[in-house]
Amino acid sequence: ADDERRRIERDLHDGAQQRLVGASMLVRRARHRAQAGGDAEQAALLTSAADEVDHSLREIRELARGLQPPLLTDRGLVAALECLAEAASVPTSVRSRLEDRPARVVETAAYFVASESLANAAKHARATSVVITAERCDGDLIVRVDDDGHGGAAVVDGGGLAGLRDRVEALGGALLVDSRPGGGTTVMARLPDVPP
Repeated sequence: ADDERRRIERDLHDGAQQRLVGASMLVRRARHRAQAGGDAEQAALLTSAADEVDHSLREIRELARGLQPPLLTDRGLVAALECLAEAASVPTSVRSRLEDRPARVVETAAYFVASESLANAAKHARATSVVITAERCDGDLIVRVDDDGHGGAAVVDGGGLAGLRDRVEALGGALLVDSRPGGGTTVMARLPDVPP
């Protein structure tokens, strides 16, 4: 599944994304010519078309980012978490004492635990700060996301946290969610560094 995700990500980046960038440039060039020729109606239509192309490009980039960030593959979990924190809409810090990289599937699972938990903190918990911790304990990789939001998160079938639980358990790990109402939320995954 991870290999297939990487293939799809490459296809999106090298194919659809590049074609949309080219289309955006062509539409903007046509809009400039329409404006220079005094055709305001045509320029307005081309502005709308350019906006639609840009919106589609953003959606493709978000989709590709959700599959497998290239930084995770190239530089590892800590670099990918730091990038995730920098892009977050909630002030987020990363604490890590990892000196070497975990197995690729373990890194990927840990990244998605952090990514989904951070998205939930921003979207649903109204958090004002988040801390992501990645460390080893007795040979396992621990990734923990703490937010100061209003709490109340629960693992429900079909929800994002249930998907994380399934991903973590497939590797022989465990996902714990502590989210008392009014007390913030902690999502912690313990992942064996060598999956079964």
